[in-house]
Amino acid sequence: MTKKITVTTFRKKKEKGEKIIALTAYDAPTAKFAEECGVDLILVGDSLGMVVLGYKNTVPVTIEQSLHHCAAVVRGSSKSFIVGDMPFMTYHKSIESALNNAARYLQEAGVDAVKIEGGKKMAPTVSKMVQAGVPVLGHIGLLPQSVLTSGGYCIAGKTEDEAKNLIEDAQALETAGAFAIVMEGIPANISKKITASISIPTIGIGAGPHCDGQIQVVNDILGLFSDFTPKHARRYANLGDEIKRALTEYTKDVKNGTFPNQDESF
Repeated sequence: MTKKITVTTFRKKKEKGEKIIALTAYDAPTAKFAEECGVDLILVGDSLGMVVLGYKNTVPVTIEQSLHHCAAVVRGSSKSFIVGDMPFMTYHKSIESALNNAARYLQEAGVDAVKIEGGKKMAPTVSKMVQAGVPVLGHIGLLPQSVLTSGGYCIAGKTEDEAKNLIEDAQALETAGAFAIVMEGIPANISKKITASISIPTIGIGAGPHCDGQIQVVNDILGLFSDFTPKHARRYANLGDEIKRALTEYTKDVKNGTFPNQDESF
């Protein structure tokens, strides 16, 4: 990664058939590691509510909490494209409030774009944001912020009507000016059709291999979120076990007086 990634980068990647590598992360050190390892896009997801703040779902996350973590990720990265995930009810009340809140992400946190959930219904808001100069990453399929009304985390697009609506959602977001779309919890054959039907990139999470890119939550793939491992996540490390081992050793050494030793004292 030699220069700052922009929305143009993602368009060119789709045209060339190059996969987009995305990761959800929440702090400066992780952002630095991600950038050094070639991650194109870092999403500061509202999933921080569950994996960092201990909430049961994403709904309680506030804009202040989100901005705090966004700013940290921005400080840890200089070239990756940083997206702030706008929390529940920060872009639903009115287009005016959505614009004001989106502006905070760019002005206060310094992110490169924002993400909002929803398809056709949110297209007018996306259009106004883009017209105002705010790059927008769309999100269709399984919508975590709607978990209370949907009755849980449900796979989208399992019926013919649902699949048709998802394609229409993606096309509406493209027309509105979104630079890319996250597709979550969508059958692989449907995500393949959607990806082929639009000119902007699709980034999948639990949406199969045919998307233009993939995104995963860093805590899931590193084994740092022990409550459960999503079906779509591949665990590349078990850092949770290593952390527990290290802390157990630290506790033991302090109790028996072997830490600190003479070399570790002033």
